[in-house]
Amino acid sequence: MTHNHRPLRHSVPPAVTPLSRGVIGRTVVALAAFMAMTLFALPLMAAGSPLRLRGDVTARGDTLSLGDLVEGAPSELAARPLFRAPALGAIGTIQARRIIEAVAALGLTGIETGGRVQVTVQRAARRVGPPEIEAALKRALETGYGLEAKALSVRLDGDAPVLLAPLDLDGQAAAVDVTYDPRSRRVAGLIVLGERQASLRVAGVAVETREVAVLTRSLNRGEAIASADLSIERRPRDAVPADVQGAPGLVQGQVAQRSLSAGSVLRSGDVAPPDLVARGESVAIVFETPGVSLSMRGVANENGRLGASVAVTNGASKKVLQAVVIGPGRVSVGPAPQPQPVLQASAAP
Repeated sequence: MTHNHRPLRHSVPPAVTPLSRGVIGRTVVALAAFMAMTLFALPLMAAGSPLRLRGDVTARGDTLSLGDLVEGAPSELAARPLFRAPALGAIGTIQARRIIEAVAALGLTGIETGGRVQVTVQRAARRVGPPEIEAALKRALETGYGLEAKALSVRLDGDAPVLLAPLDLDGQAAAVDVTYDPRSRRVAGLIVLGERQASLRVAGVAVETREVAVLTRSLNRGEAIASADLSIERRPRDAVPADVQGAPGLVQGQVAQRSLSAGSVLRSGDVAPPDLVARGESVAIVFETPGVSLSMRGVANENGRLGASVAVTNGASKKVLQAVVIGPGRVSVGPAPQPQPVLQASAAP
């Protein structure tokens, strides 16, 4: 008998079991959580540098951001405000633990403190001091009251008032609502920056000043004055003598009439032009009339400055003459002026 042989086939169970709905749901949740963690960690991974707590910080605005306090903060979070800055020009401190807690709330950890327990914060500010305040008041007095700003000095009340303002207010300080009493010379006003974004009320006394020449070094009697020996300062008019020297060009080359100390105000009697003729010195005596010019030698009997009248002795006749000093070692003599005829009212023309 003939048998047809067929290969034996054995049934093999499937290698993969179909997933149930519960397994699929748990897988989707796990993948979503992994993706969320990855996206959250991207800013920190992108930073590429460790987070370090900064040292002393200068605040330029009203708040302190993450980037102000932590070095290496992610760019996406660096501008996030964390703390309020101190008042303008003031200094404050923030405990390091408070900064770490605030940063942890943003999901950042592992901040290196460098051993710091606190961070010092100073608020930057523009300081408008007495010189700017005085200049603003003087401009207002010149515009509103016709006073000459150059000849004024304002003594402010109090101990050097200062207007604190944000750094972005970089314009010129101005004085508004200014009042002035000519009798008491009291002046008051409001110093402002911008559209009154920063203001300070000040008061003081307006003092009229004048230029005076002040010696920069001590001088001995008879010593000549050079331009480097003088400086020009403005002093209260009521506090300086009426005969003070205010124009250095008028006294340069003159000589001190007494010992003068450095820092003293130069008065008209302190200096005088130098003597061009000295007592006992040989001088040239010049005699001049229209059409005649003579010169002879003589001896001066006294000292004399330019234009001064001195007695001289004619070397030939030994006669004493009165002469006028006209230059170094030169004097001039001449005939007495002839009287001019005076016509009486009744005289015929």
